[in-house]
Amino acid sequence: MAVIGTIFTICGVGVGVVLGLVAGFVMFIYFEPDDVKDPRVRSVLELDKQALENLLPEIPLWVKNPDQEKVDWLNTFLDEMWPYLNKAVCKTIRSTAEPYITTYKSQYKLDSVEFLSLTLGTLPPTFVGMKVYETADDEMIFEVSIKWAGNPNIKLGVKAYGLKVTAQIVDFQLFLTARITMKPFVDVFPCFSNIHVSLMEKPHVDFGLKLLNADLMAIPGLHHFVQDYVKQMVASMYLWPKTYDIPILDTALHKKEPQGMLSVTVVKAHHLKNKDLLGKSDPYVMLRVGDSTRQTKTIMNNLNPEWNETLNIPVDDPDTESLDITVYDWDKVGSHDKLGIQVIQLKDLVPEQQQTFSLNLVKNLDPNDSSNQKNRGQITLELNYKPFKLEHHDLPEHHDSDDNEDGESTDTSPLVSKVPSKLTGPLVVPPGGGLLVVIIHYAEDLEGKHHTNPYVKITFRGEQRRTKAIKKSRDPRWDEEFEYTLEDPPHNDRLLLEVCSKSKNLIHSRETLGRVEIDLSDVVRNKRLNEKYQLWDSKSGKIQVELQWRSTGTVSRHFTIQDPSIFTQGYNNSGIY
Repeated sequence: MAVIGTIFTICGVGVGVVLGLVAGFVMFIYFEPDDVKDPRVRSVLELDKQALENLLPEIPLWVKNPDQEKVDWLNTFLDEMWPYLNKAVCKTIRSTAEPYITTYKSQYKLDSVEFLSLTLGTLPPTFVGMKVYETADDEMIFEVSIKWAGNPNIKLGVKAYGLKVTAQIVDFQLFLTARITMKPFVDVFPCFSNIHVSLMEKPHVDFGLKLLNADLMAIPGLHHFVQDYVKQMVASMYLWPKTYDIPILDTALHKKEPQGMLSVTVVKAHHLKNKDLLGKSDPYVMLRVGDSTRQTKTIMNNLNPEWNETLNIPVDDPDTESLDITVYDWDKVGSHDKLGIQVIQLKDLVPEQQQTFSLNLVKNLDPNDSSNQKNRGQITLELNYKPFKLEHHDLPEHHDSDDNEDGESTDTSPLVSKVPSKLTGPLVVPPGGGLLVVIIHYAEDLEGKHHTNPYVKITFRGEQRRTKAIKKSRDPRWDEEFEYTLEDPPHNDRLLLEVCSKSKNLIHSRETLGRVEIDLSDVVRNKRLNEKYQLWDSKSGKIQVELQWRSTGTVSRHFTIQDPSIFTQGYNNSGIY
């Protein structure tokens, strides 16, 4: 009976399948839906925007946006260079990750952390479009859109407490739009000194993460959480206007050295325009030469102010630069109103000679603008441009053959003593103004107990300045320059540099990584120092600092009297021959 039942079951299944196929065929033939139509063939030019997006969901940017350029040449170049770029980038990743690995090893008591495998794969990124901006500043700005669906193999091995764990990143995807700024332009190859990179929107980041050969991204909810976390973290660091700065050239190599000092005395102004509804304007003056700016004090409620304030501004090139004068009305709320402007070309000044200027303020520098005919007041200034003197360390000795028939020297140089055989000594700068330049280059082997986000605090004559902070770096590079305009040489001054670290850690928000004091008498004597200093209160930390002193005074000799009898005749009471 069992055999017979099995036979009937098989027969029933066979008959059912046949009947089902026949019924389906009949329904397909005789019950065709009425809304099925033959497709209409049209040219792409006849399609609207929505039809194009449905047809081509991934339209390239250079098709959708006319200002985006097609960069196939760049993709071809990148494809050829990718094997070499892969090795170079991986080498950079290793060197960049070493400080973090060292920090986390000691912090979490790990035995070892190493890269078991590090390669970006064989598939290079693809540039899908590029847009170039034209600006009046000394810079070049362009935006690039990049898509990368690569096959990297990044495997990290961690060993702790006798256990070894491996983590591997695979199937990496990255879609982003970045703005790249190259500035400033210089006359040294590659013709720009820094690269600044910003993200214009949150990037799309997707990757697979294997831990002990198990795919963690398969855990429900973890994949989206990790994606969102990485997007937020990257956006918080590099989303515009925040930037990732890449130094290309040492600023000290291409920066033009100042050629002199401009002393500007802002005397007074009168008949200024009133910008306040209640009361009178509160004027102050902003002075600019190149990248250097100075500002006077604010005089409250006065249309005829008298400042009588002297400001010193370094000058890089007196033949091309100008003094920009802007008078503002100070406001407690909102932006300050501009009362008027004027410009003085520095090439029109006579060096070492004080000149007085009384200028009519105008709205702008367009000579054809009729609004400049309106009275905006006048301003009076006194200008004195002092070129930096060339200090010679070796001056010629006095010889009898240089004297004329009357026994007087024909050499009118103030640098030569008439009795050098009796008076000798090194060159020094007498009391007079000058420019002290402090360049903080970089530091090495910084150590922080709680964090290492170093910046340098500079203290000189009671004034404090600071560099930018470099996040999570034991070998930061700043290359920042600070200028001090002084009335007299810093013979007896000391420069205090303190390397600090600041973090959002509420318990240990600020930490001192080391400090050093520099005697400035050496830089006055030698005019330039570029040395590496060992930091106090640090085991191995060092800092590279460059100092420059440029004097506007006349150079003379500091004499040592070998025979006092030479002063018994021929000298007056003031000690001048």
